[in-house]
Amino acid sequence: MTLTEKISAFKTFLHQTWALTRPYFASEQKWKARALLAAIVALNLALVYMSVLFNDWNKLFYDALQEKNASVFWAQLGRFTYLAFGFIIIAVYKFYLTQMLELRWRSWMTSHYLDRWLANRAFYQLELTRFASQPGTGNPDNPDQRIQEDISQFTTYTVSLTMGLLNAVVTLASFVGILWGLSGGFAFSVGASTVNIPGFMVWMAVLYCAAGSVLTHYIGRPQIRLNFEQQRLEADFRHHMVRVREYSEAIALDRGETVERGQLDARFNRVLGNTLALIKAQKNLVWFTSFFGQAAVVFPFVVAAPRFFSGAIQLGELMQISSAFGQVQGSLSWFVDSYSSLAAWRATTDRLTSFEASFQALARTEQSLNAIDSAALESHDLHLTLPDGSVLLDQAELQAQAGDRILLQGPSGAGKSTLFRALAGIWPFARGQLQLPANSMFMPQRPYFPNGPLRDALAYPQSPAQYTDEQLRAALHHALLPGLAERLDDVAAWSQTLSGGEQQRLAVARVLLKKPAWVFADEATSALDDSTESLIYKTLLSHIKQANGAIVSIAHKPSIATFHSRLWQLEKLPDGANARYTVRSSPLPATSV
Repeated sequence: MTLTEKISAFKTFLHQTWALTRPYFASEQKWKARALLAAIVALNLALVYMSVLFNDWNKLFYDALQEKNASVFWAQLGRFTYLAFGFIIIAVYKFYLTQMLELRWRSWMTSHYLDRWLANRAFYQLELTRFASQPGTGNPDNPDQRIQEDISQFTTYTVSLTMGLLNAVVTLASFVGILWGLSGGFAFSVGASTVNIPGFMVWMAVLYCAAGSVLTHYIGRPQIRLNFEQQRLEADFRHHMVRVREYSEAIALDRGETVERGQLDARFNRVLGNTLALIKAQKNLVWFTSFFGQAAVVFPFVVAAPRFFSGAIQLGELMQISSAFGQVQGSLSWFVDSYSSLAAWRATTDRLTSFEASFQALARTEQSLNAIDSAALESHDLHLTLPDGSVLLDQAELQAQAGDRILLQGPSGAGKSTLFRALAGIWPFARGQLQLPANSMFMPQRPYFPNGPLRDALAYPQSPAQYTDEQLRAALHHALLPGLAERLDDVAAWSQTLSGGEQQRLAVARVLLKKPAWVFADEATSALDDSTESLIYKTLLSHIKQANGAIVSIAHKPSIATFHSRLWQLEKLPDGANARYTVRSSPLPATSV
């Protein structure tokens, strides 16, 4: 990479960091945020000022020791007491206010990204596009880790590194003049001429730290990539353990422990491999920074020793030179000392930037499905594609009226569930005209139930306070779950506690509780036996009739057809057609249901 490219990359990184930082300090909390930041800056400046006072104290104290001046010694010791006390107060409040700023900033950013992640079903669309090879959609792996961990690290590193850099700049400005005045000149002969270098110690500190910074960058830069990979691999390992917990019953029934252990071992081995590479990279940097730091301790004494031994300066001035050199060298060495943190900050910023880019890509995604509320279901020129861009349905014309009982069938993988997703308005790769009754409810094959009291799982996503206990129990009885009717306050992980059939009946109870007019059931009774399924469908149809609505079902069992009056059949089109499938509508034989 050329120097121009490196400068351009650095400018891009600063722009990305500012884009992540600015929203909080321009938000509704901006005045509190700016006040906290101003207070922290002021306290950092106060600490630098205290360092200047301590540097002046060094000269007076050590001169008193050399001259055996007891009165000055005790006076300076007393002065040190209140200087130290002031330093402690400033340091404590600097720490406290810094932590408060980081906490408030993290809280705001977490809330901000949770809003964006959950708004307009972005959490769902990001998963759809995660493995799709669509330019510009990004690959936002593990959004939970980005919101929980990356935001915390970003706020912490941004505040600490920014304040550290400010501290270094102000300290340098405060002490470089002191060191310049104390160090004197360095004269040497070149032929018949004498060359005098004023402020010799300052130039030595600059050269020393410039060389150290360049070497630190070349030794430590692999850490940027390794830190980025470390966070991703750790999140992948944690995510797979969560999946094992969520699918514990299925894995246990399949006796898949060995396979899962192999998957976890493989992921953890990648974590260990990257960690080892990161440790080796950090070890190389520690070798250099340790040598650099230790050499910096004696370096000013070595350079100033000839003047001390010649009597040009006293012990107090030597210690003052050492202190001032240490402050200047420490300021100029900020890059060296902070490199590991800078590498982790860069990795975290890159991950959040890509996360932000994924939201912006979703915002640019053309949502061309025009859906309006209506008393009936009707679509015109409905066009569905898959995330990879391939066309699933084209120019689909669908119609359903109140009182209809429609069965949707087709080969596995034909897109029946995808059509339901489009009707529900959550499929982002759809366009056309759609009219859908507002009072409708969709029942997936695998319903979701939050962990907690049963009444929360039944009323989800509404509050159970909206319903009486009698209504909740009645819904459970009608869904053939009388054993749960007296367990409304039981707390459990219902997705793991209940069988597949019980979960589907609990989803039916949710429908009966909320009383939608239109019901869309996607294999919603597939885990039930025929007799229970028949009773459930009769209950649903009775409810639909009372609500003057309709039902649309996806099902493969032949027995389900008896509960429906019309068939929507997904049929495969010949090769070379615009889409893979089309929808054929036809009546079903009349039944007595």
